[in-house]
Amino acid sequence: MCGIIGYVGSRAAVPILVEGLKRLEYRGYDSSGVALVGSGGLSIAKAAGRISALEQVIDLDAPQSLGIGHTRWATHGAPTDINAHPHADSSGRIAVIHNGIIENDRALRTYLERKGVVFTSETDTEVLAQLIGQLYDGDLEQAVREALREITGTYGMAVVCADEPNVIVAARQGSPLIVGVGKNEHILASDAAAILAHTTQVVFLGDGQMARITPDDLKLTTLDAMPVANDVEKIEWSLDEIELAGYDHFMKKEIHEQPASLETCLRGRVDTREGVVHLGGLVDCARDLVRAKRIILTGCGTAWHAALVGEYLFEELVRVPTEVEYASEFRYRNPIIDDGTVVIAVSQSGETADTLAALKEANQRGALTLGVVNVVGSTLARATDAGVYLHVGPEIGVASTKAFTGQVTVLALIACYLGRRKHMSPAAASQFIDALEKIPEQVAAILAQADKAEVVAEAYCKKDNWLYLGRGNNYPVALEGALKLKEISYIHAEGLPAAEMKHGPIALITEAMPVVVIATAGSQYQKIMNNISEVRTRGGRVIAIATEGDREIAKIAEHVLYVPDTIEPLQPLLTSIPLQLIAYHAAVLRGCNVDKPRNLAKSVTVE
Repeated sequence: MCGIIGYVGSRAAVPILVEGLKRLEYRGYDSSGVALVGSGGLSIAKAAGRISALEQVIDLDAPQSLGIGHTRWATHGAPTDINAHPHADSSGRIAVIHNGIIENDRALRTYLERKGVVFTSETDTEVLAQLIGQLYDGDLEQAVREALREITGTYGMAVVCADEPNVIVAARQGSPLIVGVGKNEHILASDAAAILAHTTQVVFLGDGQMARITPDDLKLTTLDAMPVANDVEKIEWSLDEIELAGYDHFMKKEIHEQPASLETCLRGRVDTREGVVHLGGLVDCARDLVRAKRIILTGCGTAWHAALVGEYLFEELVRVPTEVEYASEFRYRNPIIDDGTVVIAVSQSGETADTLAALKEANQRGALTLGVVNVVGSTLARATDAGVYLHVGPEIGVASTKAFTGQVTVLALIACYLGRRKHMSPAAASQFIDALEKIPEQVAAILAQADKAEVVAEAYCKKDNWLYLGRGNNYPVALEGALKLKEISYIHAEGLPAAEMKHGPIALITEAMPVVVIATAGSQYQKIMNNISEVRTRGGRVIAIATEGDREIAKIAEHVLYVPDTIEPLQPLLTSIPLQLIAYHAAVLRGCNVDKPRNLAKSVTVE
């Protein structure tokens, strides 16, 4: 959520800032603004609503070559023009943009008001701007440093001053910032997507670091003014990967990218003939992982659902007790971390505040920590002892699709990697890997029949309540399918273990209510068929996700969407695809903004 872009160089800043803000739209926002510094001093333009509203109030031909821009997702104060970033100090000479939350903003506001400062907004960010303004004495970097010593909370921030027209000062604590390095220019951003059109060479700021940025210099220090030297790294993604490429929506594009993204995720990591999984990110800690006595998986939202699938995979293949924790609850319940506990944090962005907080707690308690993350160089990737990247490419749609299947695939790889080192025979590992290697082609076969999911969505998209039922490995898929429908179509949906339906939720079933049942071939097939009968008896309309060749289920379900056959532990990689398609088409048919659903952000970087 929220986005930061800043430019200092020889080109006009406004086109670069506006382009960058548009690249950051997918993160979620409700207002935007820019601040420019030039010979005429400091000028600020901002507006509630979409960036198109900002374009109506900004001079798109402004000549200034230094500026900062922001997309805000409201926390402190309603999404209004006044509360939008940037915020200025009382002198009108200093402007600040900020991601995160200043936790002691009320105390600081009271302190500043007693000194005569008059506030114009409800935001915590204006407190930061006013504090810097009070401390400024000709050295912006020093004023920011002194202000941050008084701050409690999280921030990714950028500050400019009319008196220093070639300088951007930035700082980071718990909210991502990167600096793109160009020829006689630098571009600051909270997300690589905002700068890919200009450079792939970036420097990642670490927590507790500050940057003083000019056209030809980047100086990094700690908050205590100690110099640091971060490496310049290359962004792996290309500009083409963050374009729509002819698709109507990013979500649709990313659903259809899954055969290719899963192939990339698996490439170079599996050897069917030898029954071996190669995960270079785990080599240094392989011995400790094999000795693990307990595994905890943690994440939020879709990542939590992927972790639930991982629980089945680890207990089946590794035979180690495994549990899944909501990252948002983990650090608040005094978790038990024993010797031999491994904590695996799952995240697409690697910047989710709750997941990072859970990871910090696990690190402090001495657990071996692993990251399963998509974004290279993210905070999570840097804060874990080891880990495995998804390598599924950038995911722009707010509703996660290819990251989910990537997370499940990586968890399957880790489970096989450890299982082979503990008790799996070469033959068993080869069988598992062979099934895993077939998944991309099988996903492509499902997507070739995507129109059938659209038929289902069209039949039921006006229904306001849905149920999703699954058993075993497919129970997490039921949860994920329900979440997808809620996120982008605003239909109320509930995912359940199928056997639990009769313990209360069956009371919800009404005449013609859509009930999605994941009923693939496997050890619990007959049980799930009984659950379907219970639904039909009460008038529900059954939408079945079934294994190809199953003709019996067609006799008792109103609609059947077929998936290819695979081993039970890997079924979620296939059964999740039709549910993604149903949610997408339901949202489109209901006229919803698929890629920018209301109230949601791609990366939730505040608690």
